Amino acid sequence: MEPSHKDAETAAAAAAVAAAAAADRGTSSSSGVVVQVREKKGPLRAAIPYMPFPVAVICLFLNTFVPGLGTFVSAFTVLCGARTDLPDRHVCCVFWLNIAAALIQMLTAIVMVGWIMSIFWGMDMVILAISQGYKEQGIPQQL
Repeated sequence: MEPSHKDAETAAAAAAVAAAAAADRGTSSSSGVVVQVREKKGPLRAAIPYMPFPVAVICLFLNTFVPGLGTFVSAFTVLCGARTDLPDRHVCCVFWLNIAAALIQMLTAIVMVGWIMSIFWGMDMVILAISQGYKEQGIPQQL
């Protein structure tokens, strides 16, 4: 009977814990376990489009000075064919998710929450644009 995928994950996690414990004790482990962590994104965060770098920087600039405006502009890049992390959703649904995020940022900017969210949203746009550039050029990503 072959081990299942879940058993392999459990074994890898156990080996990582053992390696961390060995490192805490000052000894080294020669197993060389690599653990991969993947971020789980909510629907609003996954709706951020992968845009060209200059467009992402412009959206960050707009979000910094007028909360939600850059997010509003980025919603239209979805209609122009920008890719998102929601491939199973229709383009119009992703467009409206971005519009909703822009409205949330605009309405909560009064209490500073929307302004801060807007800046972080713009930074995420730039990070996604950089990561897309690395993938297109075939360069290993080290962010």
